[in-house]
Amino acid sequence: MQHTGPELAQVLHTGPFHLALRTALSVRGLPLQRVQHHLAHRGIKVGVTSLSYWQQGARRPQRAESLRAVKALEEVLDLPGNSLLRLLEADGGRGDADRPAGRSYRSLMEASGAVERLLAGMGSPVDGGLHTVGHHERVRIGSDRQLCRRRSQHVVRAHRDGIDRYLAVHRGDPGCDPARVEVTAGENCRTGRVRWDLETGVLVAELLFDIRLGAGDTYLFAYGFHDATGGPCGEYVRGFSFGGGQYVLQVGFDEAALPVRCRSFSQVSAGAPRGARTELTLTGRHRTVHLVEQGVRPGLVGIDWDWA
Repeated sequence: MQHTGPELAQVLHTGPFHLALRTALSVRGLPLQRVQHHLAHRGIKVGVTSLSYWQQGARRPQRAESLRAVKALEEVLDLPGNSLLRLLEADGGRGDADRPAGRSYRSLMEASGAVERLLAGMGSPVDGGLHTVGHHERVRIGSDRQLCRRRSQHVVRAHRDGIDRYLAVHRGDPGCDPARVEVTAGENCRTGRVRWDLETGVLVAELLFDIRLGAGDTYLFAYGFHDATGGPCGEYVRGFSFGGGQYVLQVGFDEAALPVRCRSFSQVSAGAPRGARTELTLTGRHRTVHLVEQGVRPGLVGIDWDWA
């Protein structure tokens, strides 16, 4: 969404810091790579990932070198002196300084609300007219500990006539830029509309089937998301609004970045404690762990891991 000058003036007055920074970037029309280039010319080294974290609210600059970068950002973005620094002081101790934010209950609820808005905006019924028969999902974590990609092979059954699409949801890790996430359509489908919510890092992609399904018809298709725009990843969680068939989640790690411990878990809801914890062992040449749910129930399942 393109912001306006009056919006920038307002948010520079009210804050918070991350929203003011993101609005200023939008109004000035500067991509993060160009901002990084301008800062480097001023003798300040800051990564694009850090800038992305700051504008998403996933990290909060507090260290001396980070504050010097914020001061320079005011010049680069042609903002009044101390306008961003003042907001940082006003924010006080909110959040952890220069550390990634986790998936809090609040963030999960905000993401859920964003999904509902995006689905409604694309004219989707609550369940899309489809039930899952089987879903095999492969997630890849790269050498920088980021979620690089995830791929799905999905079998669905229509429970009414005229179904010709599926809406796939992706949520990146804190700092994710959904505008840069690439959607790939595999066998038996093609990409339609793609919409996202920058605040929560949620993206919804429309996958168009090659045929129109009648009630009772099954359909197999494949799709994926290439991300690598978020911060270090410590878990992968899949939510289910309805019961369904088998779900298999496989998480693979780069040889250069292996976790020290992996566990599967389930949750009745986002705010509930994680239960059914099972220790998982990395196996195979591709260093993977996996879980199998023979018949999914409404709620969440996933795998989390420790880097140290």
